[in-house]
This record gives sequence, structure tokens and C-alpha cells, in this order.
Amino acid sequence: MTDPVLDRQIQAIERPDKSLWTYYLLSALVFPPAFPFLVLPLYFRYHTMRYNFTDDGISMRWGILFRKEVIVNYARIQDIHLKSNVVERWLGLARILVQTASGSSSAEMTIEGIKEFEPLRDFLYARMRGVKDHPASAPAATHPAANSDEVVVALREAAAELRALREQLARRT
Repeated sequence: MTDPVLDRQIQAIERPDKSLWTYYLLSALVFPPAFPFLVLPLYFRYHTMRYNFTDDGISMRWGILFRKEVIVNYARIQDIHLKSNVVERWLGLARILVQTASGSSSAEMTIEGIKEFEPLRDFLYARMRGVKDHPASAPAATHPAANSDEVVVALREAAAELRALREQLARRT
């Protein structure tokens, strides 16, 4: 189950960490002649990037001239990946790639500049799978020991039906 205190800390994240600006500067310095042209969009991206983690989903927005906002409901999330290169690991950062069932093969949203990337990934997985904040509110079906006899009976019935179908198919041939 999820920790409500940790959930509130994650939901309080609104801006990327300052290390992301360092990463942007270092990545723009890779091509010194293009530095002035690369650093300006990265500067505006860093200073306008905002996150909002709600009970329903995630929103991420950035931009000055061309504002972009991506909103993903937890129910739409299909998969979550962590990705980081050497420089990001050195700065303690990772990118969280959130994939949905959209038509593209790329991530719907890339959350970057977060130092607490592992707790955030776990938070997203818990929300994606519908885990509630209170363990007492979990249905009995989530506890296998509570209804293991029912499962065994259902499996035996399914096996008997499969045997009967197999025998019917064997008689037809």
C-alpha cells in the first residue's frame, strides 16, 4: 500500500530540481558554436516547466511563446520507464517516461528534473493500478489467503469444463 505522507510530498512537487538547469547547460555546451541557440529554448523550458500531481492524473506544462500542456489520467497509463544517462546519474536525476495507449511509440509525457524519481515512479505505479491510500478499504480479493478456497474451486471447475470440451472435440474428429 502507499504511504500518505510520501504521497503528499510527491503531490507537492511543482517545479523541476535546479540540477536540471545544470544538465541543460552541460548538454548545450556539447556543441559550442550552437550554444547560444540551444541554451535559450532550454532556459525558457526550465523556467516555465510546472508539474501538477492530483488524485486523478498528472499535468505538465511549459513554454512562453508556444505553451504546451500534457495531461495524463492515471487510468490511461500503460507503462512507466526510468531513463538516465551518465550526466543525469552524476547529477542525481532521471527521466520518467510515462506511456499511454496512444498511437505513437514514444512516451506521452517525460517527467524530468526530479531527484525523487524512484518514489515518484512507485507513486505512479500505485495510482496506475488503482491502489487506495487506506489498506482497510482494500477489497478482500486483493488478499489471496482470504479466498484461496474459492479460487481452488473455480480452477477445478474450469479444468473440468476444459476436459469436457476436449472430449467433445475429440468425438467430432
